[in-house]
Amino acid sequence: MMGESTAIKYNERLKKFEMFVSELYGIDIDEIVKRIMRSKIDVYIVLGNYIRYLKERNTNHSISPNTLKNYVITIKNFLEYSDIDISPRKFKLKVRLPKVVRKSREALSKEDIADILNACSDIRLKTYVMFLAAGGFRAVEALSVRIKDIDLESKPAQVFVRGEYTKTKTDRVVFLTEEITQQLRSWLAYKYRKRRVCYRGQNSEQKNKKIITEYRTPEQKGNDLIFAVHQNTRMPNPDGIYDDIAKSFAKTLDRMGKGEREDGNEGRRQITLHSFRRFVKTTISDLGYADFSEYFIGHSGSSYWQKKDSEKAEIFRKVEPYLTFLDLVNLERRGADVQTKVDELEMINQKLRERDAMNTDAIANLSDKLAQVMQEIEILKKQK
Repeated sequence: MMGESTAIKYNERLKKFEMFVSELYGIDIDEIVKRIMRSKIDVYIVLGNYIRYLKERNTNHSISPNTLKNYVITIKNFLEYSDIDISPRKFKLKVRLPKVVRKSREALSKEDIADILNACSDIRLKTYVMFLAAGGFRAVEALSVRIKDIDLESKPAQVFVRGEYTKTKTDRVVFLTEEITQQLRSWLAYKYRKRRVCYRGQNSEQKNKKIITEYRTPEQKGNDLIFAVHQNTRMPNPDGIYDDIAKSFAKTLDRMGKGEREDGNEGRRQITLHSFRRFVKTTISDLGYADFSEYFIGHSGSSYWQKKDSEKAEIFRKVEPYLTFLDLVNLERRGADVQTKVDELEMINQKLRERDAMNTDAIANLSDKLAQVMQEIEILKKQK
């Protein structure tokens, strides 16, 4: 069974195909399926015409090769589901899909992320961006996290990600840095703060309702989504939250002058919410923990799935400073600790070198004395 967001995309692509069939053939989807099955219309010609239709309808806003390919593959799957046989070999020969160009996307630097965090205009966006940059979450994974999914008291803090919102459909637990732990506490304290609420009373006449002012503190519930602003009895959709927060993020990039678009794909920015996930993967891999990076960002097949939690936590503590961006006090403290250890190692090395030098001198003296004794023995032998 496909997820809700996948179903929405699938429905959009079917509607696009329905428009194409109606405009070009003057019939609906059901009728074209029947005609293809009766061999009155060649399925490969239909799919080829659909590709041309998509290109012509997107002349002003160029459709990316990957998007076009997804549209066609969805319809191909739909036709096969409708019992229409499509030969993979004939499909490859007769239906020319555009080549998908794999663009090289450079990972963000730590300085870039610090600049973006400092430019965030509200605490929710700042917390969300830091959450992505410190945990390597997919965008909707992070938005699906509930109050009861986070444990800010454990050392290190942890967050549970539900499998129904992951790409691999597997639950996982992600460690949190001390910096994002404190940021989450600040955000939740702000979200559930006492606030003034104004509303019109209901007992007075319609024209002269009295304005009533009250102070209310929202009730914090375990099922509340962390990054949802307004939440009633109905659980909000993480995809809906994404649309809102992605717009705020785009405005932040534009305000910073970092909202450049990709070359050849004006619909996509060079920096996206997924860029932070690439940063986490690259950073941990560069530290020599490539396998752990696969586990940390939730890729399937990682060898670290079977490791003990204590082993995972120990590695995470080593990479934590590299996933910290604004907590200068802790970074300086840890840097001082590292420098102290380096100084201690240098002192030990110096003592070892001095000891080796002393040993070398002692051995040389012993060798000289041994040579002198051997000479004296030779002299005594000759005298006899």
